[in-house]
Amino acid sequence: MPGFPREELEEMVQRWLQANRDAEAAGDWRPLAELYTPDATYGWNYGPDTDFMAVGRDEIRDLALGAEMGGLDGWQYPYEEILIDDRKGFVVGFWRQVADATRPDGTPYEVNGIGGSWFRYAGDFQWDWQRDWFDFGNAARTFLDMMSAGVLSEGMTARMNRSMRGPLPGYYPAGTSPVKIWER
Repeated sequence: MPGFPREELEEMVQRWLQANRDAEAAGDWRPLAELYTPDATYGWNYGPDTDFMAVGRDEIRDLALGAEMGGLDGWQYPYEEILIDDRKGFVVGFWRQVADATRPDGTPYEVNGIGGSWFRYAGDFQWDWQRDWFDFGNAARTFLDMMSAGVLSEGMTARMNRSMRGPLPGYYPAGTSPVKIWER
């Protein structure tokens, strides 16, 4: 694994963070796909039986950043901490998931637990590998609480209904995705 100049990785992180802020403001994360190589992979585990994997920039744009982020307009994903390994070209970011809807006490709905992304830098200000983690149980609970309170967005309600109709593109039985979660 090649090393990269620290300054280059720090600039990539700043570009990534700004692109995320822009995506949050627009309610559209698909433009982030330009920060991935054409053959990048992006995946996460979705519970004991399921993995998600997008292979290539187009699937990342359409599935991971399009379909999977669909319905989350208004949500923010502030990065709380970023760790950079310039020797290996890895970046790890720890983020929160904060909804635009508020609870009766005025605080925003937020997914408890720790979310994060692990990236591998490929040079030329692009990632070629990303794996996410989040607390699935807490995420489900937050969405159910929002649904019960009548504050779940129409987009998220449609996304949840779509997922209940059967397997979605990019989802695989655990261990069967075209690129494995730990494969680098």
